[in-house]
Amino acid sequence: MIREHSQFSVAMCFCPLKLTKILLSNKEYFLIQILRQMKYILVTGGVISGIGKGIIASSIGTILKSCGLHVTSIKIDPYINIDAGTFSPYEHGEVFVLDDGGEVDLDLVVPHITDAIQEWVMRQARIPVDEDGIEPQVCVIELGGTVGDIESMPFIEAFRQFQFKAKRENFCNIHVSLVPQPSSTGEQKTKPTQNSVRELRGLGLSPDLIVCRCSTPLDTSVKEKISMFCHVEPEQVICVHDVSSIYRVPLLLEEQGVVDYFRRRLDLPIEKQPRRMLMKWKEMADRYDRLLETCSIALVGKYTKFSDSYASVIKALEHSALAINHKLEIKYIDSADLEPATLQEDPVRYHEAWQKLCSADGVLVPGGFGVRGTEGKIQAISWARKQKKPLLGVCLGMQLAVVEFARNVLGWQDANSTEFDPKTTHPVVIDMPEHNPGQMGGTMRLGKRRTLFQTKNSIMRKLYGDHDFLEERHRHRFEVNPELKSFFEEQGLKFVGQDMEGERMEVVELEEHPFFVGVQYHPEFLSRPIKPSPPYFGLLLASAGRLSHYLQKGCRLSPRDTYSDRSGSSSPDSEITELKFPSVNHD
Repeated sequence: MIREHSQFSVAMCFCPLKLTKILLSNKEYFLIQILRQMKYILVTGGVISGIGKGIIASSIGTILKSCGLHVTSIKIDPYINIDAGTFSPYEHGEVFVLDDGGEVDLDLVVPHITDAIQEWVMRQARIPVDEDGIEPQVCVIELGGTVGDIESMPFIEAFRQFQFKAKRENFCNIHVSLVPQPSSTGEQKTKPTQNSVRELRGLGLSPDLIVCRCSTPLDTSVKEKISMFCHVEPEQVICVHDVSSIYRVPLLLEEQGVVDYFRRRLDLPIEKQPRRMLMKWKEMADRYDRLLETCSIALVGKYTKFSDSYASVIKALEHSALAINHKLEIKYIDSADLEPATLQEDPVRYHEAWQKLCSADGVLVPGGFGVRGTEGKIQAISWARKQKKPLLGVCLGMQLAVVEFARNVLGWQDANSTEFDPKTTHPVVIDMPEHNPGQMGGTMRLGKRRTLFQTKNSIMRKLYGDHDFLEERHRHRFEVNPELKSFFEEQGLKFVGQDMEGERMEVVELEEHPFFVGVQYHPEFLSRPIKPSPPYFGLLLASAGRLSHYLQKGCRLSPRDTYSDRSGSSSPDSEITELKFPSVNHD
């Protein structure tokens, strides 16, 4: 802890001849403290966007964490914007929410941009991310965009300066580039990578590792050519060719000596021993390749033409499907296509949409904003309720499940959300008390919040490990009207999870239904490959017809269906048959 007695802090610096006391400004002392021992790995990309920087950054974090290190990560989008939460999903994809309510981007508008970026990175890098609360040892930073883009220039310059502050032994740069292989010649081309590295060097950053994305493994001659013309050793040229699943990428990096390189380059406290976590990761990757049974989920949303709009939702479904040993088939349905108006305008599209819905094993209605397509979502929810098909409604999906129930079970024909019909006589969904209707950005309920279970006899409670509460990330403005709660519960729609004050309805379940669940939060943001999100896991179990058996077994999978992130073994034996879920912090 830094104690500030005046405008200056006192630091002790040792030199070979004597002990010297130096007066430093608070800011300078803060920088010295925050740079101490932290290791920074910057991941940049060249040639094309979408090259795979995120997968490489995640894979680096995974293999370093498997070595026993505490690792954190930062994703930087190369633009300066006041509120990323108001972007269209069709333009920028999904808006990802953090525990503290941050919405993906840097949210930074300041005069001295490069200094501010560096200070922000150093502060974020020190925030503990593991359950033990220990400060991270390594920070993996993904710089979005492509080197040379005008948007990324302030960030490139910030890290050019930062590498000298952090010192060479604490900073390294991984550059991800493309090695195309034209079908006409079948020859792997190195020129795009050479040009990209040259441009990066011209901006003041020299890559320590060059990760080459390619369709097939790099030829030795190609690797040597990149080494020669990009001024790196051959061992610093890493090949990441197309593989059966992204879960194999960490294994691919580890096989090529990336961990040993970091151990030497950054002086990391890593011992040369088998890494059990990677063995479990390999088991999971092998399982992915062996999947035979298929489970289909109808994703009924507004932005289905652009899958990045539901990136976390799709990953959460994949994690859960893999956990129960099933291939995942997602049937994308534009909710507007389910509405009667489409039947008049385009009957073929209407019937195709309904055919997809009716043939799915389960239904997912994700979040969204705006009135377009909401009636189609209500139609899908109504069908799932009546046909007893497993349904998960997330955020808006939960709100519309309540609207559907109010209309078709309670008989309130004009029931609606005040977001879509401010004059409805049955406002079953209302705006939040702290919401300012005059503004759009920065007014949502954001970040990790605690939800208390109201009963012990709840499917969702069991899926969350039978804890008294859960903590998940939120992103919404509207909520179920608490004054109408009793009307719904009398008819079997139970609000089994509420906020700390009992004012917000967080989790809803329908009695006498295999799986009809709505959650106000976004559980997909905390789903991980070896720790699938409980609501999505429940949906997949129910859709595969295995939820009842899972609950009867005390929420345990059979050994053949299980892998775990426990460090004791990578084999699915009796000691690791309990699936691990996002942990709950008991304060």
